[in-house]
Amino acid sequence: MDKTALLQKRKTLIDLIVICVITMIVLGIFITIQDTVEIFARDTGVHILLRTAVMALMQFCTAGLGIMLVMLIREESFISYGLRKANMLKSLVFCTLAFVPNIIFGLAAEQIDSYLPFQNVWMTSELRSGNFAIGAAGYLIIAVAWGFFEGFNYAVICEKINILLPVKNKWLNWGAIICGVMCILIHGMIGVTPENIIEMLTVFFAIYGMLVTKTVTGNAWGCIFVFVFLRNAF
Repeated sequence: MDKTALLQKRKTLIDLIVICVITMIVLGIFITIQDTVEIFARDTGVHILLRTAVMALMQFCTAGLGIMLVMLIREESFISYGLRKANMLKSLVFCTLAFVPNIIFGLAAEQIDSYLPFQNVWMTSELRSGNFAIGAAGYLIIAVAWGFFEGFNYAVICEKINILLPVKNKWLNWGAIICGVMCILIHGMIGVTPENIIEMLTVFFAIYGMLVTKTVTGNAWGCIFVFVFLRNAF
């Protein structure tokens, strides 16, 4: 291995450590004050946009702050991580297809009874029932935090892992595998019943397929698309 490649790997390892430390600190804080946060998020005495902004900031700190800090320090652009026009349609199509098994499982298990982007976010229903302008502003905040940055967060982390653990076989994608496992662990999807196991596998396949698509096409818009329109929509 030449010195340039070795130096890049060292920098990438530091980047991943920074991202993981920030994420773990924020998750630890959230778990510690989870009850207080939920009470605040549902407190109608506080303006809905303020509650949405605070919750979105916490979400961004969990999935977004680490990668943005690293990108700023390394002077990396959004384009360098796949936010480009080339292969955008392929990225959108194949990332969507990766989520189909999870959607089919949800329908078969009768877990899906409606479709609405971000309906699983606490403030969404309240935003929809109030003033249109306020609702639109709130929805935009939610889309940026739970859609754009969460999807892009996976794309950046996956690429950095693949720099650290490169392989020639495009289907053996360590970044996609590790991110898929990370998603299952963070969202507590480990189960022992057959239904839980199938759900866990479909979620893993969705994240894995999404990130393999990003790696093959070099386009990350599909990752963002599925987190805006599919991940929290059922």
